[in-house]
Amino acid sequence: MAGYGWDEYDVRNGGRQTIHDAGNMIDITTEFVKFPGGEHGGSWGVRVKGTPREDAPAHLMSTVIFYAAMEGFGALEVENEPEILGFEGDVRLKGQSHELGDFKIHITAGPDTNQHPPATHDSYGTKPLDRTMVASFQVPEESLWQTKPLLFNHMKAEIDQYISEYGDKDSPPPWQTFTIANDVQEGNLHLVQKVFDGAFEFDIIYSSSSAPQPITSEDVSETVESVTKSFADRFSKTLAPQAPFNKPKFQTFARSMFSNLVGGIGFFYGDAVVDRSYAPEYDEENEGFWQETAEARGRGRFALEGPYSLYTSIPSRPFFPRGFLWDEGFHLLPVADWDMDLTLDIVKSWFNLIDDDGWIGREQILGPEARSKVPQEFQVQYPHYANPPTLFLIFEALIDKLHNPSPIDKNDPLEYIRSAHIQNPELAISYLQALYPLLKRHYFWYRSTQWGDIKSYDREAFSTKEAYRWRGRTPQHILTSGLDDYPRPQPPHPGELHVDLISWMGLMTRSLRRIAEFISETDDAREFQGYETAILRNIDDLHWDSKAKTYCDATIDDYEESVHVCHKGYISIFPFLTGLLPPDSPRLGAILDLISDPEELWSDYGIRSLSKNDAFYGTEEDYWRSPIWMNMNYLAVKSLLDVAQSPSSPHAKRAAKIYTSLRKNLVENVFNEWEKTGFAWEQYNPETGAGQRTQHFTGWTSLVVKIMRMPDLSGGQRKEEL
Repeated sequence: MAGYGWDEYDVRNGGRQTIHDAGNMIDITTEFVKFPGGEHGGSWGVRVKGTPREDAPAHLMSTVIFYAAMEGFGALEVENEPEILGFEGDVRLKGQSHELGDFKIHITAGPDTNQHPPATHDSYGTKPLDRTMVASFQVPEESLWQTKPLLFNHMKAEIDQYISEYGDKDSPPPWQTFTIANDVQEGNLHLVQKVFDGAFEFDIIYSSSSAPQPITSEDVSETVESVTKSFADRFSKTLAPQAPFNKPKFQTFARSMFSNLVGGIGFFYGDAVVDRSYAPEYDEENEGFWQETAEARGRGRFALEGPYSLYTSIPSRPFFPRGFLWDEGFHLLPVADWDMDLTLDIVKSWFNLIDDDGWIGREQILGPEARSKVPQEFQVQYPHYANPPTLFLIFEALIDKLHNPSPIDKNDPLEYIRSAHIQNPELAISYLQALYPLLKRHYFWYRSTQWGDIKSYDREAFSTKEAYRWRGRTPQHILTSGLDDYPRPQPPHPGELHVDLISWMGLMTRSLRRIAEFISETDDAREFQGYETAILRNIDDLHWDSKAKTYCDATIDDYEESVHVCHKGYISIFPFLTGLLPPDSPRLGAILDLISDPEELWSDYGIRSLSKNDAFYGTEEDYWRSPIWMNMNYLAVKSLLDVAQSPSSPHAKRAAKIYTSLRKNLVENVFNEWEKTGFAWEQYNPETGAGQRTQHFTGWTSLVVKIMRMPDLSGGQRKEEL
């Protein structure tokens, strides 16, 4: 596979997706467009086109299978009169359900230019390939997601029949052999297969009966053209790359990265596996607690809960097709620039998952299909485990936009929907007031479950309450932190304090304080201001190491004394990454030294996750022990820009220089790897820049679009917001 994904996509209109199938020597394009209207969500159309690649033979045979299934109450059937040899012309399905009303799906024959394999074998007489085959099945609802193995089992029966009839020596050609039976019956699942010779094109058209009129192929052609134009126009106004990336190749790259991010937004539904045993071992209060928690987990006191529903984006369609709490805030940052209304719908969906205590599961593995992609030991969610609260990045972005709204395009009727909460502050106030009790519940759940111990170890700090420790710790990992194998104090100790978590709590507190101020919750705002001040003071008191000149985790040594354990890397700069250091902070110079030192964090491709000088650099799993991650680098670029644009910072010029170089390194490397491999990647090698781990990782790696949109400071100018 030479690459695949959306070239352009807007969730409200549609877009174009291309699959570069080098192995089968064909490029397949799907153009998806929406037609609003009616009482059931409107209609849609998909144009499917296949174009043989340059190395394809003169006669390239390709087969395409489309299927439609009906879950729950409703009906779906083939409307055509039965044809024993297959269907000439369009295949027509009709159906109805409570949610969709009555509808029809037409799979068209396509233009006359379509060619089909010729008759070269006797089997062609009973299954001519210039016709469309349809096979129907009645499948248990809980098994509909397993259509692919059902298809292969069905196709194997057809292959076995050919072998039985013709033997090995006179078997049909592959394009004849690998076909479904033409067997139309009543059922809730219908497979539709077409076989082509060379280039091809056909449409799949869904028409809602409550829409003003049925959709035709001519409508699809016209709308595809208008959707492409509207996407290009809007992207140029909203997310177009700024210098030095204002070149056509970077614009194509940016459109693709953003489109694959929003193209991964989906609706997920199903039950979840949760351990609500509340075993006392899960409090992790004793030395050696990780062994006790492992034993408690091994007792397997978990159960299915739900069903739940979630509207979310995802890190990677093929590899991580589900919602991740700590990823989602990063995902939504570019989406918020494009469509704030959509973004707020997704945020609300996440907070609708909150339980009575304030917990939201960090990984949303909903239903058997989702669980089939996850090893069993990682399926269970634990209500005492947290995750970085990145959704509060979106509340900060919302309030920033409310204080400084951008003008809207009055020629785009959808613009009033996309920016409704920005253009109408009273709507934003209503939205925030509705969510506010859930946000507070979530916040105080963090404070009550992830607290760190100050008093027991006579630690000196401004506040005796503002310290935090991730639960879910093992000697090798803190998966709950999101930074998995990043080096931490050894062995784990219940007296540990984690600088990344107190930084997230600072960001969360600041966000809630700003929300409270905006919705006139004056007493709450004053309360959050007190927490915020204490957190900022304690970050320095508990985590700054004056000898190492960096922020560090803390633990308890053999003499029951609190000591710092310093592994320079992302952890060391977390107060800076989360925007908690003022631009005139006395710690800022040392932070900039660490970021810009090639022997520490700096590389030609981005900021390393761990210092090159650390003993654990590049060791064992090497997941967060050297690679470059785009989400952390985005936070670094944004924070550098904030300092560079601060008129009061003594570090402004230096920050601008580092910002300019880091922005250039990140964008050029992600682009070069995308151009070379056809994919965005989960992380990037700090020595070579090569993309690694998961390919087609179009979640937070798409933050490169935000970075390209940031201003060019190479000339020293200070203007434009993120």
